[in-house]
This record gives sequence, C-alpha cells and structure tokens, in this order.
Amino acid sequence: MSRIQACLAALAAKNKKGLIPFITAGDPAPELTVPLMHAMVEGGADIIELGVPFSDPMADGPVIQRASERALLRGVGLRNVLEFVREFRLHDQITPVVLMGYANPIERMGQDVFIAQAAHVGVDGVLVVDYPPEECEEFTNKMQQNQMDTIFLLAPTSTDERIEQVGKVASGYVYYVSLKGVTGSGTLDLESVAAMMPRIKKHVKVPVGVGFGIRDGATARAISTVSDAVVIGSRIIQELENTAPENAVAAVKSFISGVRQALDE
Repeated sequence: MSRIQACLAALAAKNKKGLIPFITAGDPAPELTVPLMHAMVEGGADIIELGVPFSDPMADGPVIQRASERALLRGVGLRNVLEFVREFRLHDQITPVVLMGYANPIERMGQDVFIAQAAHVGVDGVLVVDYPPEECEEFTNKMQQNQMDTIFLLAPTSTDERIEQVGKVASGYVYYVSLKGVTGSGTLDLESVAAMMPRIKKHVKVPVGVGFGIRDGATARAISTVSDAVVIGSRIIQELENTAPENAVAAVKSFISGVRQALDE
C-alpha cells in the first residue's frame, strides 16, 4: 500500500475527509517552498500537491499561471522541485506528496530517470495533466513498481468510456474537476458534483478528490459531503499573492487550519 493509499484509508476509517492543498513550487520564492509545505501539514493538510512550474499550463487559470511564471523567473524547474521534496522528507516521512504538472518536463528528463529520482527523494504520486489515460499503461506500471501512484483528472464532460479507462489505470485517488474551464474559474455547483459521483464510482475504485472552485471552509465542507477529499489550489496562491513574503508561511497555515476545522465539524 502506497503512502497515499494508506493516508486515505486511515481517513476513511475515521469517517474523515482528506484535505489536499496545492502550491506551485518556487512561488512566491524558492526558499519558502519547503516551509510552506510544512505549514500546510501543521494546518491540517493530509496530502500535498506540489505544482511543477511550466511555461504553458493549459489547464490552469490566471492565478496558477502567474505562480508558474514567477517560479520560472526564479529558475525553478523539475530538478529543483525534486530537491524540495528531498528537503521536506528530512523532517516529514509521513505526509504524501503529489507532483502536479505537464508532460514536457518529464519527457525532457526521460520517464525512467524521472521515476527513479522521484522515488528516491520521496514523491508519492504524479498527476500529469496531458498524459492521456489511454496511453499511460507503461508509465503507470513503472510508477507502481516504485510504490508511487498515478493520479488522473476527470471532468463534468468526461464520457463513461473515459471514466472507465481512468478507473483501469488510476491509483491513489482520482481528481475530479468540478467545473468546466480552467482552475480558479466559475462557481461551484454542489448538485452537479453530487450527480456525477455515481457515474465515477461505478468505474473508479480509488477515492475521489474534488477541486476547482473551492474557496473556503464552507465550500470545502459542502463538497466533502459528496467526495472523499477536497483539493484547494488557486485560493491558496491568491493568499500568497496578497501576503508579504515574511508572513506567507503563517498566512497559509492559518488558512489551511480554517478549512480543516470546517471539514471536521
């Protein structure tokens, strides 16, 4: 059982829902990434999604695009992200870390090299937005051989065929994108999310985390009534944009704490 699977199974046994916050590695400053990761855990995060900066993040809205641009300007790439995970693991051997990003940096490094290095530093899962599940069997097998999970996206527009294919290759959890469009856009529609869950659960046997449009403790709590976990990204990046760097760690910890409290009520 991977660290992600063990974490979500333990939460389910306690009838608790997972909290999965996202930050972009290197934003607002490279030296803050690891402290921010620890702050999220201290605030109550169960799993961390760490964004790999990329120049053309097509699934991300303006907020996360800006975070990627800031990180790239500071020279942060995939090798730096792996180093952040290694540093995080010096003090935290428990909290699962998922790298979220795009195919190009992995392909440039080479899949085998990436998988070996990711496993070595303590990565637990990878979500590659533009790896289609129909073409991912070899990659997912290699990931599983190294005790890492491959996370896939599903969306309101996903067909039953796509859901079934994701169910065949996904491990750890599936990330359901609750809105049409990019990250940080639109208003959450709880009824439509709830209506989609039976279609997903018919084919997907791993837990389902829901993201896009979760802004605060109240929306997280609402979504948790129909999902196994909630994912929050753009809202945390906005918190960082509106906070002085010296206050960033405390602000993110406080925000995550508020969401955790709402989830546990």
